[in-house]
Amino acid sequence: MSRMPKITISVPHEGGAGLTGTWRTFRPIVDRETCNHCGICAMFCPDAVIDPDTLEIDLVYCKGCGICSNECPKKCIKMVREEH
Repeated sequence: MSRMPKITISVPHEGGAGLTGTWRTFRPIVDRETCNHCGICAMFCPDAVIDPDTLEIDLVYCKGCGICSNECPKKCIKMVREEH
């Protein structure tokens, strides 16, 4: 049973700035062993690309802003340099 209420997240068909393409310089990586599924990363994601239930991040629309990493209370999201 989750300590947080069920949160409904609206996922856009395209992120606010559209497809990411190859310009993203960092991408988030979730440490699934550390994550407690609190959903804070999904609440703060400006492009609504994080599914808090599965921890999947839609990298097609993720801009690599790092807000999810900064807001994670467990610090289980790391931003790694994107290799193109």
